[in-house]
This record gives sequence, structure tokens and C-alpha cells, in this order.
Amino acid sequence: MGNSLKAIVAFVPSNKCQKYLLEDLEEMPVDKMVDLSGRQLRRLPLHICSFRELVKLYLSDNNLNHLPPELEQLQNLQILALDFNNFKALPLVVCTLKQLCILYLGNNKLCSLPLELRLLQNLKTLWIESNCLQYLPEVVCELSLLKTLHIGSNALHTLPIQLRCLQELRTIWLSGNLLSEFPPVLLEMPFLEVIDVDRNSIRFFPSLAHLPGLKLVIYDHNPCRNAPKVAKGVRRVGRWSEESPEPRKRSGAVIEIKFNEKPSPPPATKPEPE
Repeated sequence: MGNSLKAIVAFVPSNKCQKYLLEDLEEMPVDKMVDLSGRQLRRLPLHICSFRELVKLYLSDNNLNHLPPELEQLQNLQILALDFNNFKALPLVVCTLKQLCILYLGNNKLCSLPLELRLLQNLKTLWIESNCLQYLPEVVCELSLLKTLHIGSNALHTLPIQLRCLQELRTIWLSGNLLSEFPPVLLEMPFLEVIDVDRNSIRFFPSLAHLPGLKLVIYDHNPCRNAPKVAKGVRRVGRWSEESPEPRKRSGAVIEIKFNEKPSPPPATKPEPE
């Protein structure tokens, strides 16, 4: 079915048309996964909510801006992908899915997150990149099991001090924001393994050598005049700003990394829950 035809059919709310978009998905698959990504859906078909044993639901790349309250029936759901849609607010029904481990909300129009998000105490991975967030909602700091936080390509200027409460957090992606200084709270999080502050406006980096868990720091595309100091064995990825001269190299003072060695961003393939 061509995308243009799907887009036309999606405007028609009749059950027959919606069934056409679903390609006769009538029963829950054996693998307990439903992938409706890229179907031009404007509403979630209600009969999907009857698949009560469903574990994975992918709704990426549609035209959704709300979800039905019947979604609450999916209490076994562990992975929910809502990225690349038209959500201006996170539907509160999502916060009733207490077994969720991974939640994808990237590439929407979110300016905030509801306080009810704190109910998702099993959440380990949260992707909220490419939204309209000017600050990190403090409710995120109440997700005690969170291990991976991707909040790149927003409009963050700083991070809340409460973030240090997330002692399970290992990876934080902050690329493409409006940080003018390295977030001080990250200096108080010795358990972090990966810090990505690529494509910000940071001019000076404090020493990160005291962070024992750190394995990788990405600081490329910042107007910085120094590289962050790190402990032995920690990989740094970055280069000197073109607006300032590269410091004179001294033995052991600068670890030189070629620009083309920069690792790829977070994988497009969605990970499984741990």
C-alpha cells in the first residue's frame, strides 16, 4: 500500500478504513508484539487494547496526538514507542502502564511532562529527544531505576540538581541543546558512564577525572578552549573550536582524537528491556 493512499484512508474514521490500515491485524501475535509504525494512523484502533498480554507496542511515525483510555488495559506492556508523532502533551493513560521499561517520546511537540510520570517506577530508558523542552522536568528525577536518558535536541540551558538522585543512571545524551556551561550536577554523579554534550555552547570544561565510572565523554562542536580532563582509560571525543587556537601540546596534557573517530549517536534500533 502506498503512503499517499494510506494518508487519504487515514482521514476516514470508519472501522473498515482503519482495518485496511492495519492490514487485518485481528489477533495478538504470538511474539506479543504489535508494530504499527508508519501506518499514517490518526487514532489507535481500540481492538489493540484488547491484547492484554501485549509486551511491545510500536506506534512510531504516525499522526497520533492522543491515545484512548482503553490503553490502560495493557498492563503487561514493557515497551511503548510514540516517537515521530504529534503529541503536544503526554497522554496520562501512558502513566498507568506501570510495567513499562522503555518509553520513546522523541520527535513530538512536548513542552513538559506530567507529574503522573512518577508512577512509572520500572522505567529504565526514556527518550525525549527532539521536543520543545526548555528544562528537564523534575519528575524525571523521580524515576529511580532510570539507566538511559536521551534528551538531546531540545532547548535546555541547565539541569536540575535533583538529577543526582538517579543513582542508576549510566548514560545521558544532551547533544544539541543550549548549555552554556557544563551542568554542575553531572560532577556529582560518579556512576555515570557516558556523557554526551555535543553541539552545545560550552566554553570551558571542568575536570571529570574524579568520576570513577566514566567511560566516554563526547564534547564535540562546542566553542571550548580546553578539553575536559579525564581519568586514564576514559575516551574523549571532541576537537578544538575553530574560533580559538589549539593549545600547545605538552606530554600527557592533551589526548588527541581524530574527528572521524567519533562514535555513532544512540542506535536507531530500539533496544530491548534489560
